[in-house]
Amino acid sequence: MRWPGRCAFPHTVAMPQLIAPTTRVQASFLEAMAELRAEGHGAPDDDTGVGREIRRFGAEWDDPAAFARYTGRLRSLTREETARPLGLVPCTTLWYVEGDTFLGRLALRHELNDHLRELGGHIGYYVRPTARRRGHATAMLRAALPLAAGLGIGSALVTCDTTNTASRKVIETCGGIFEDERGGKLRYWVPTRAEHMSDRT
Repeated sequence: MRWPGRCAFPHTVAMPQLIAPTTRVQASFLEAMAELRAEGHGAPDDDTGVGREIRRFGAEWDDPAAFARYTGRLRSLTREETARPLGLVPCTTLWYVEGDTFLGRLALRHELNDHLRELGGHIGYYVRPTARRRGHATAMLRAALPLAAGLGIGSALVTCDTTNTASRKVIETCGGIFEDERGGKLRYWVPTRAEHMSDRT
């Protein structure tokens, strides 16, 4: 049956979603990295995760074969048996995309070592500059919480800089419970399921 005034085949709009790293969004990924570089990420004094990635891999990302190796490496780091540098824990990297547009990245660490328990937390994320203030960070964190629960994490530790008001609001919107401040970071425990409000795995 066709409704008056309606198309028989409605257009399907791609919704943002977390996916495994893929070569499909290479062009948009490169644009996003250029935006982050313009903010100073990748400079020698940038100790953020994206800054370290830009310094280590940025020169190779233009090459399709090298980019395929890079995305494959990210996917492999999810597995326990993958060799990784000392101090790194198994981590699921997910990209937030809308169609073929790269919007941001989220890292879900499967466990905490001493450094992560102090400063880094279970979950880290960023949104590219041109996609900020649209609710993407909140949507990314919310979407990651059931995944964390699936890893046996009852409450995920999520941190942000004391000066990062936007990230603090994201964490609190997702149910983050403030614990304390350490080393310039605000530390929150975010329940991954309602029944785990007090569980700090």
